[in-house]
Order: sequence, then C-alpha cells, then structure tokens
Amino acid sequence: MTTRLANINDLSEIVAIYNETIASRMVTADTEEVSVEQKREWFNSHTANRPIYVYCEDEKVLAWLSYKSFYGRPAYDGTVEVSIYITSKAQGKGLGKKLMQFAQITAKQLDIKVLLGFIFSHNVPSIKLFKHFEFDVWGELPNVAIMDGTPYSLTIFGKHL
Repeated sequence: MTTRLANINDLSEIVAIYNETIASRMVTADTEEVSVEQKREWFNSHTANRPIYVYCEDEKVLAWLSYKSFYGRPAYDGTVEVSIYITSKAQGKGLGKKLMQFAQITAKQLDIKVLLGFIFSHNVPSIKLFKHFEFDVWGELPNVAIMDGTPYSLTIFGKHL
C-alpha cells in the first residue's frame, strides 16, 4: 500500500473512480460520466503546490486526493479545497481516514493554512469524515444544485491547520 504523486498514466483509473460516484448523486455535481480526455486539462492544471495523489495497492489505484486553489486571488494562496475519492471496492475500510490524515500532513508541507471541503449536505459518510477530523461547518448553500429535477444543498467545511 502506497500513496504517491499521480502521473498521467494514472488518469484513466482516476477517471474511473470519479465516474463511479456520479450515479449516486452524493459526491459530484457531474450528472454524466466524463472521459479521460475531458479530465486531461484538469489533471494538467495541478502543480507541485496543488498536486494529485493516488493511493495504490498492488499497483492498482484504489483512491485519489487532490488540492485545488480557492478563488484564485493571491490573498487566498494558503486556502485550498481538498477532494478525496475512493473506489467502491475499497470503501468502509478506514481508507478515508488514512487519506484525510495524509492530506492534512501534506498540506502543511505545501504551506497550506486552511483546508476546505465542499460536500453535498446529504453525503453523510463524507460529512462524518470531515467532522471526525474536526472540520467545522463554515457555510450552507441551500438547494444550489439540481440533479434529475431534485434540488441539493452544499455544505462548506473548513479547518485551520
């Protein structure tokens, strides 16, 4: 088991894990599967200071996490959104906690001062994960997403590192 920087060869597995989450309407606001080509620019936009990591077991990617700059203004350079995606086959085994610990340690090494999580308000497993690591609710955006004719709210979690 290892967590390492993602490389372009991991993109197809990253996309496959991402696509697994779409049908649940709990994790992403995408409503249809995306292609590797559609995610290539997103992948390439990550840098040494805003990396993507993959968690592998027997050289198979089981999860990934990424950091994304918040709001794009210099005053917010220390504030970053963290995203964690785990393949369904590896969920419920404590991997989310392991990755959140890794995300916080690595964030400090990247000089990140604030971590944010944008989570659908009905995504109980992700909310439990963030609360376990003492993230607080910093905002609620009621019914801002519409999927399949149903409105969904977004909760913003934050933590100073």
